[in-house]
Amino acid sequence: MTGHGHDAYGHGHDAYGRLSAGTAAALRAAGLDSQEVYRAVCAALAEDLRYGPDVTTQATVPAGAVAVAEITPRKPGVLAGGPVARAVFDAVLGAGYEVLADVPDGTALAAGRPAMILRGPVRGLLTAERTALNFLCHLSGIATVTARWVAAVAGTGAVLRDSRKTLPGLRDLEKYAVRCGGGTNHRMGLGDSVLIKDNHIQAAGSVAEALAAVRARAPGLHCEVEVDDLAQLAEALRAGAAEVLLDNFTPAQCAQAVRLVREAGAATRLEASGGLTLETARAYAETGVDYLAVGALTHSSPYLDLGMDLTAR
Repeated sequence: MTGHGHDAYGHGHDAYGRLSAGTAAALRAAGLDSQEVYRAVCAALAEDLRYGPDVTTQATVPAGAVAVAEITPRKPGVLAGGPVARAVFDAVLGAGYEVLADVPDGTALAAGRPAMILRGPVRGLLTAERTALNFLCHLSGIATVTARWVAAVAGTGAVLRDSRKTLPGLRDLEKYAVRCGGGTNHRMGLGDSVLIKDNHIQAAGSVAEALAAVRARAPGLHCEVEVDDLAQLAEALRAGAAEVLLDNFTPAQCAQAVRLVREAGAATRLEASGGLTLETARAYAETGVDYLAVGALTHSSPYLDLGMDLTAR
């Protein structure tokens, strides 16, 4: 056990176990910062344990009890967040548990078939249960919905992208879940890429002036400009925009936009955004746009229901 004994679950941040080498390696392989994940896990655990240990579990479970626990989806979906869930168990149980089986993130899950099987002290498993499931269900929900969108546009050449419409503190994890579902990440923050939106255009004076200002200030950053109509698109093409976001265009308008780019002989990439639904996704993708931007992947995906059940003592 790292940092505490079996009866110390929840006695403050200093009592949390550290990430195991296996968990840290799995997080790095997923493109996640292991220390950032650990901090998110500790913050989540603090919500449950700030008032003291898990009284219910300590009162009902004998101190030495050990069990096998299966984490199982109640509905089919796509797994995301397995290494994050393991980080929760590391923090609560330290080295005092083992992972008997798990499946990789991005796996299509069948209802009733375990995604992860653990063996360890019952008190620690139950203390960690809800926090681990909160991460796992939320991230798997995003991956599941993303996979549906990806399937809807399969074969069209259009790439599905997310947005910055993420929960505070969870952007890296939620965007990771999008990748698990087969989607692609758009910019991670305000400084790694440029997106000129309508308010920026209003402030600068025009599409061309906004593009010129960005190029002068940050010539090395990828730049995308949002347009509201075909006239603004034409202005963006004249200004040599590398990428244009078509805001609230209909599929017919997107098709017109694609024709304008081709007629101009431009290499400008186009992204459809705003008002897209799973039912209309393919119609948009078949217009020839390069990307579909779907903020709903992260701001509206429902949980994928997974539960943890003790199977042996």
